[in-house]
Amino acid sequence: MITSQTKIIKFTDNMGNEREIEALVWNGTVANLTLMALGSSAPEILLSCIETITNLENEKKGELGPSTIVGSAAFNLLIITAVSIVSVDEPKKIDDLGVFAVTSVYSIWAYLWMVIVLQVWGPVGEVSLTEGILTLVFCGLLIACAYAADRYRKTKIKAE
Repeated sequence: MITSQTKIIKFTDNMGNEREIEALVWNGTVANLTLMALGSSAPEILLSCIETITNLENEKKGELGPSTIVGSAAFNLLIITAVSIVSVDEPKKIDDLGVFAVTSVYSIWAYLWMVIVLQVWGPVGEVSLTEGILTLVFCGLLIACAYAADRYRKTKIKAE
């Protein structure tokens, strides 16, 4: 079965026979954490970038970027999740509790990290370059940990 995550590769084996195999293009967990997140948050990210670029020379920084990103994250977390749950006919089971646990812990950490950055560490309401870099590092750690949890589950299933 060909899905959006797989492709057909044609090759010639050692005996000279042409063969086809179905190969995985990317990991679904990583795609969901990166491509889906970027796609759903692209408008807010662009608004934030545009506001930042237009206000580079002003002393007073705009409030649009952080507000739209936090509002969008809350909307995605609460409303989209609620609509998704209500829309199904029968209850669904979480297929991979390891990945679910990793993303749940990192989601809570993301909101705590935002409070730490904006209220505790450094000047209130400002994000330093160090805090921005650490935020990107945490994003990379989330993707790596979720990928590791996904691979662990798949190797565990193969072993059974």
